[in-house]
Amino acid sequence: MTPIYIGYYFTVNPLQPATEILLAELGNVGFESFVETETGLDAFIQKEDWNEAILEDIYILESNEFEITYKFKEIEQVNWNTEWEKNFDPITVDKVCHVRAPFHEKKDLDYDIIIEPKMSFGTGHHETTHMMIQHLLKLNIENKKTLDMGCGTGVLAILAEMRGAKPLDAIDIDNWCYLNTKENIERNNCKHITPYEGDVNVIPSKNYDLIIANINRNILLNDMSEYANSLNSKGDLLLSGFYKEDLTLIKECCKKFDLEFASSLERKNWVAAHFKKS
Repeated sequence: MTPIYIGYYFTVNPLQPATEILLAELGNVGFESFVETETGLDAFIQKEDWNEAILEDIYILESNEFEITYKFKEIEQVNWNTEWEKNFDPITVDKVCHVRAPFHEKKDLDYDIIIEPKMSFGTGHHETTHMMIQHLLKLNIENKKTLDMGCGTGVLAILAEMRGAKPLDAIDIDNWCYLNTKENIERNNCKHITPYEGDVNVIPSKNYDLIIANINRNILLNDMSEYANSLNSKGDLLLSGFYKEDLTLIKECCKKFDLEFASSLERKNWVAAHFKKS
């Protein structure tokens, strides 16, 4: 039976960082699919998980710093897989990495990643995922113990394994993302990735040579100490999910934890930055 969804349509002014914060807060109360628009954010939740007071604890809606309005309605039953299939085109990154769905034709490239995203994040289309793929293609990550924090579909962990990283942990707080990552790990015949459902509290007892975190600015800033504590000396930290104007703030935060800025990529005002632990 196809689930029934409630759709919320938010108008946000100014757009950032309010949209990022709103998306993160909505994800914590059960919303499982999002579309960023020119005026704000569309968010969707299964009707069985919805109640009229669902937005009562969304802090950003009470903030005086932003003007946020919304409307909501019940969505007619649709086949969500069919919907994204109609709009999901394969992508090629730097002429060596192909990210596609199972129904797309395979290309003869170095890395062929099959992703069935459904309601999860990380098809490679978003600027941040695209740039993180570029970083992973440049780095030597052979045999590096790796963490993909906020893994979405698991696409970055999958690419990291294909490039020789192992073992790998892939963590996401969203149950759908966790389940989708498990599916995509199997779909790509990965042998060294262990998925976890949770947040940064999953990692305190672990150490990594490479940490990938494509989340959002506020979560990155809040969890930076945990990333630093879990990163081995000379380890690499890849961060994205923030805008060009936030890079200085990210650099300042990283510097407090002996994380030295190495390089960054920019794509449509989004940034993906590489730091190294001194």
